[in-house]
Parts: sequence; structure tokens; C-alpha cells
Amino acid sequence: VIVATAHHQKPRVPEFASQLEPDIVQMHSADYKRPSQLREGGVLLVGAGNSASEIAMELSRHGHPIWMSGRGTGHIPFRIDTFLARHLLVPLVLRVMFHRVFTTGTPIGRRMRAKMDLHKGGPLVRVKPRDLKAAGVERVPRTAGVQDGLPVLEDGRVLDVANVIWCTGFTPGFSWIKLPVFGEAEPLHERGVATSEPGLYFLGLEFQYAFSSVMVQGAGRDAEHVVGVLASRVEAARTAAEGQAELAPAPQE
Repeated sequence: VIVATAHHQKPRVPEFASQLEPDIVQMHSADYKRPSQLREGGVLLVGAGNSASEIAMELSRHGHPIWMSGRGTGHIPFRIDTFLARHLLVPLVLRVMFHRVFTTGTPIGRRMRAKMDLHKGGPLVRVKPRDLKAAGVERVPRTAGVQDGLPVLEDGRVLDVANVIWCTGFTPGFSWIKLPVFGEAEPLHERGVATSEPGLYFLGLEFQYAFSSVMVQGAGRDAEHVVGVLASRVEAARTAAEGQAELAPAPQE
């Protein structure tokens, strides 16, 4: 069985979301389509990754006061649409650094993976911190809970907002797999091959082998590896079965 559903299946929303005032419009970023879905008034974006940043930039053009809550994810330090970026910097980052350097096969990649929070968003790509500042988006600490029906920040500040968009990522939705193959954050695997259950494989996991594993080129390489391991196991089982058949005594007349 190859589980190729990746990490991003079930929108993740904190339990305290249900304690917000009922007239506050709230949704997960997966359900956000356009500004007209929101009420007039302030918007709290819970999360500070790419989804939150791009939604913030769009909403800032429609007159909403915006607060972006959470720790920064870092950002790619160049504009991806410039001539230099398209022809040199983006290929260098995507095809060399993300695909060949930051892997579990290199010391720097293993150190990087060990320090990564696999539930944290990746670095900002199109939007830069200075873009958010210029758009009037206010960065605030993480959202810690609810007080009197309103979101409260880690520093104790209560925000009187009309809208909350949960840019809090996803869970992989692996609850249907009733096998002891999971660690605290992910399946226990080696390049997508479950370490304790022969015959079970995964594809599309965060940093499955490289930082690029959730990208097209990385997913393709991971798939080739997983299918190669599967095929070799099938061939080994077939060869073993043929050998046992040859050693079996001939049937008696």
C-alpha cells in the first residue's frame, strides 16, 4: 500500500475557535476565496506563512485593518519574478539547494531536518516582510486563546475583530491507518518506506528525503525510490518462492 495523500489533508483549527463570538466570521485559509466572504472591520490572520501573507496583501487593498499573528517563517531574500531570479537564483535554490543539498543524505540536510518544525510553514516566497509593513499589516504575537468571545494574544492583548482566518495549516489525516507506524509528528520511515511494516509506503511527506519532497521534482524522485524498493521486494519474494519450489520433494507416484 502506497499512501500518497501527503501531509495537507485536514484543515487544522485550534479547539478554542468554537469559543469566539458567533458574529465573528471565521474560516480556514483553505476556504477563503475572496474578500467579499468577510464582514466589514478588522481581520485577524492566525499564522504567518505564505497563505496568511498573500491573503493579508489582498485584504489590505479592500480597507480592512489586519493583524497577522504568529512567529515569522523567514523569507526567500530576492524577488522571484526578476530576470536574475528566474534564470539563476530560483534554479539555484529549487534545483540545487532544496533538491540536492538539503536532503537526508547530507550532513547539512540531516541537521536542517532535525531542527525543522514539520508543522511550520515554509519561508515566504512571493510576499516579503517589507511588503506587509508597507500594506499596513500589523505583526502580533501568536493567538493563545479566547477571552470574552474575542481572540487573545500571547502577550495578553485582546483583539476586537470582525473576522478570523485560521492560516494554521493541515493535519495529514492518517487516522484511518491502524498500525503502530507513527512518531510524534510523522510516520516512522526511511525515504517513505515504513520501517516497521513491510509493504507500507508513504509519498508527499514534508522533507521525506529532501526539502523539495513536497515539490514536483522532489515528489517524482521520492516516488521512483519507493516504487524501486517495492519492486525489489516483490522480485525477492518471487525468487525465494521459486527456490523453495525447486527444493520441494517431488510428489510420490
